[in-house]
Amino acid sequence: MKKKTIRKSYYGLITGAITVGILATLLGYSLKKITEFFEEHFLGLVYTWPWWSVVLPSVGITLIYFTRKYLFKGKKNKGIAEIFHTLDHRRDELPFYKVPSHYINGFLTVVFGGSTGIEVSTVVATAALGASARRKESVANSYKAELICAGVAAGITVLFGSPLAGLLFAIEVISRKANRTMLLSCGTAVVPAWGFVYFFDSGRLFDFSVSLWKTEAIPFMILLSILAGIAAVYFTRSVIFIKERFSVIKSDFIRVNLGAILVGAGIFIFPALYGDSYHAVSEWIAHDYMTFSLGLMLTLFCIIILKPLAASLTLGAGGDGGVFAPSIVTGALLGILVAVCCNHYFHTELIPLNFALIGAGAMLSAAIHAPLTALFLTCTLAGGGFNLFIPVLIGVFTARYVAGYLCRYTVYTYNRKKDGISFSLRS
Repeated sequence: MKKKTIRKSYYGLITGAITVGILATLLGYSLKKITEFFEEHFLGLVYTWPWWSVVLPSVGITLIYFTRKYLFKGKKNKGIAEIFHTLDHRRDELPFYKVPSHYINGFLTVVFGGSTGIEVSTVVATAALGASARRKESVANSYKAELICAGVAAGITVLFGSPLAGLLFAIEVISRKANRTMLLSCGTAVVPAWGFVYFFDSGRLFDFSVSLWKTEAIPFMILLSILAGIAAVYFTRSVIFIKERFSVIKSDFIRVNLGAILVGAGIFIFPALYGDSYHAVSEWIAHDYMTFSLGLMLTLFCIIILKPLAASLTLGAGGDGGVFAPSIVTGALLGILVAVCCNHYFHTELIPLNFALIGAGAMLSAAIHAPLTALFLTCTLAGGGFNLFIPVLIGVFTARYVAGYLCRYTVYTYNRKKDGISFSLRS
């Protein structure tokens, strides 16, 4: 009788995970595609008439403010912290309204220029799908975490085309445990997501191919990884600092427009800051044989410094998102900067594309404290990415160690009281 009950609960878990995987795939794919479509068109508008860059972020964040106030009855989104809270407190649930709330607000944030990405919005929305499916399918309450993580795994899989990255993110970051039922639910959910990606959306985030790398470049890769670890700490501390400062502004009008106008001003000077900024990485990689120019390198350095600040201001003003896309972009641009400068000053023959991918993985690893997720996700960002498996492996663990070392006099933990994933630096 006991075995029969256990078998039945497992069947329920598998059925629920398949359902969640399919729904999360459709949600993640639709959000990804409509965001790409509108972001591309609005970005073209900014390139044609730069003054629009000052206006669009204010429009987007103002729309988010009104949707939260009237459509969702003033209920605020708190990013991935919402998932952590519901996992830590068994009686608390992720309500279904979190699905449309994060879907709509993530879309509005990015397409109108808010300098984040849709990844965190997708993660929370798919987690809410998992929580709702558990209640709908009457799956045992003990499997609450499993179905929430199943939704997250499928969502990340369809965003980046990597079932391993989806599975590892759900386990390494969200659940932080890898028991039999967790592996079963997440593994089951990524199957329909991966099948969908394979047949309908097999394109890479960056339309470039990796061919080779040289062992002589390893010292420079380690240098890049150290810099990426430092940049990740700078980024996550910026998010915490700016959000704390914005939270004390009592006037909604001032808080929303101050952040949006500052982001718009940054975009006016550097259009690369618009939206998730993946377009900026593609543009810079396309110049991987460009002649060194001090002006170009200064421009690239300014974008690297300002992207984390623009993302922090977007979140502080009320935008939806997190550190995922900004970490990938900042790390990639940092890699290009290191490669081009080393080629010029030290007469090396570093490949900027390789360094862009290593930088992206290293900074993402340090920012979300998930080196394995960053490793497999990075290897799928461009064609032939697994040719860089060993360099990226070195990068993600070096950056993660450097970030932790910088915090050796503080308690290093996830801050679940802040939006998104961040360092908690406490005395």
